[in-house]
This record gives sequence, structure tokens and C-alpha cells, in this order.
Amino acid sequence: AVLIEKYLTSPRHIELQVFADHHGNVVHLFERDCSVQRRHQKVLEEAPAPHLTQERREAMGAAAIAAARAVNYVGAGTVEFIVADDAGGFFFMEMNTRLQVEHPVTEMITGIDLVEWQLRVAAGEPLPRSAATITMRGHAIEARIYAENPDAGFLPDTGRLQHLAVPAASQVVRVDTGVVVGDTISPYYDPMIAKLIVWGETRANALARLARALSEYRIVGVANNIEFLRRLITTHSFANAKLDTRLIEREATALNAPNDTPE
Repeated sequence: AVLIEKYLTSPRHIELQVFADHHGNVVHLFERDCSVQRRHQKVLEEAPAPHLTQERREAMGAAAIAAARAVNYVGAGTVEFIVADDAGGFFFMEMNTRLQVEHPVTEMITGIDLVEWQLRVAAGEPLPRSAATITMRGHAIEARIYAENPDAGFLPDTGRLQHLAVPAASQVVRVDTGVVVGDTISPYYDPMIAKLIVWGETRANALARLARALSEYRIVGVANNIEFLRRLITTHSFANAKLDTRLIEREATALNAPNDTPE
């Protein structure tokens, strides 16, 4: 037997947030585009996915719900798809049986606390809302702040956080982190320092807020990807939502600009 798989030259990575309870209810809370990646790891995530037609959104949502029902799933889950161009369809990749790192962008566009939903479902309650009442508003983008050196193949860095200044949190800017000044980034755990999430009425508004928030972020003590992210979101591909998993490689010239180390 020979197994032949379709090879997609410019795939997008789009995932659906699903939730199911003990009473047979299953819903999806729309999609997240996680196409911008380095070393097969996500760097930027956004919701909703740009340029996704309502027809395809509904088809992917139905497929995600069907996948959850097929295994009698309960709780929060993420059904991930590889997506071709408009004519090429979408393909199941995997299901992560948990909340993902990027779940805050879903919370920002739906106004739903997904952790609260997990607790309610675990307690045996039905889902707090039906599919018909779940709507999305605006656009949200998340940037992963890492202790890593983008100029050295994104190698992780370790050390003490000597100075840390984050953008002011608000209803439209959110910083999820577990470290403070004086903490040490060790080699024993993931080098993520924080998740920076912004919301805007439109993608352009969210992008402008993200640029400003990144300009206000200050980290001293470890190599980090702040400047890389600032360059990344201004590339032609990302600014115009021409997204696929090879975006970073495609924009290498713009992204490899030397860092100006402040005195």
C-alpha cells in the first residue's frame, strides 16, 4: 500500500476553539489564525482569521464540532487544520485537548471567559451559552514574548530579568505573564516571558495597538524578541494579511535588519 498526501506549498494554520459539556452540547467559538511561525512554533496569533469567508468558517466549524462529537469530547479543545487557498480546501491536522496559549484572542473577540467555562463544565453544568448566542466583535492579535535570540536561529536565552516594563493593561491591551523583575529565566522551562494581547474594532486598529504596546515593552537581562516582533508586524505580508506558515522565511530580508543596541 502507498499513502499519498497532498503537499501544500503555502498553507495556513487555522484552528477552531471548541467546547463540550456532559449533556451532549458542543459549540465552537470561532477560529484563530496561527500561521506566523518559526521552527514550527507559533509567534503571532489572531482572531478572526483574515480573509476567511463565512462559508468556509461555517464548514470548518461544523468539522470541528463533528470531530469533538466523534470522541464524546468534554471540556475545552482546539481542533487544528491546515488550510489551502480558497479553492484548495482544509485538512484536519490534530486536536489539542486543552486550552491553547493563544486562547486570549478568542476571549477578546467573544467576551467569554474560557477558564470559567472549563470550571463550570467540570462541575457538571451545561455550557453557559448556546451556539446561537455566541458572537464575535472586532479583532484580536497575540504576540508571544520570548527570551530568545532571533538573530541566532531563535535560540532560547537564560538569565535574570534585571528590568521589566510592560504596557499598561486596559480593556484593549492585556498582558498574561508569570514573571516579575528579579526572576530568572532558566533552561528547564519554556522561555516564554509573556503573552501580549490587543483588541481593536478592526484588524488595522488592533495592529496599531500592538505596535504601540511593543514599543512600550522593555526587557533587560535576557535576549528577547521584542524588536523582531516590531519588525515582523510591519512586513508587507503581515500588514496586508498575506499569511502562511512560511511568512517569516519569505520576509527574511526585512526581518534580518540589525538590532540597534541602545547605550
